Amino acid sequence: MSTPLLGQAGNMKKEGSFSSSNSSQIAKSVLTRLSAWVSDRNLPFLVTSIGMIVMLLWAGSYKMTAPGAEGIIPLVSNSPLISWHFKLFGPYVGSDLIGFTEITAAILIIAGYLKPKAGIIGGLIASLMFFITSTMVITTPGAIISVQGIQYMRYMSFTGLFLFKDAVSLGVSFLPDQLFRTESYPFRKRSF
Repeated sequence: MSTPLLGQAGNMKKEGSFSSSNSSQIAKSVLTRLSAWVSDRNLPFLVTSIGMIVMLLWAGSYKMTAPGAEGIIPLVSNSPLISWHFKLFGPYVGSDLIGFTEITAAILIIAGYLKPKAGIIGGLIASLMFFITSTMVITTPGAIISVQGIQYMRYMSFTGLFLFKDAVSLGVSFLPDQLFRTESYPFRKRSF
């Protein structure tokens, strides 16, 4: 029987005859061994989830300050999905609630390392939040601008680029839902 290639290793894993913990030993080239090592340790998930946690804690805390609340007034008040929020609570309490939601999502994602269901809920909260803010690229005046002398071409202003990062964050926020459901998330108790 020949040694399986890295792509074949995934098929063997599904059949139950292969463990992902030794995929780095099966890989032949340095690059595929490095890739398998990174995969075995779930590094992409760890890096993106820790980055998401830091961003949510930082942004959530900032929204609980006066400059943070004032900074999001033009974004929130032009959004058909969340403008009611500021009308109901006012900009400062409304911004505090948005910040609290971001911090809650971060704490739930942290808890997901030990309790996967908490991480899934945190990821879903973040997904909803980032979906709403991603739509603000379209609804915020001045987020998409035209450049003088270039006909029919539109570009994102600084505000548009600031909001567009939430489209990327939306994709990342689905990771806890995908990975906390599987057997391979980083802190699952393993039997040796």
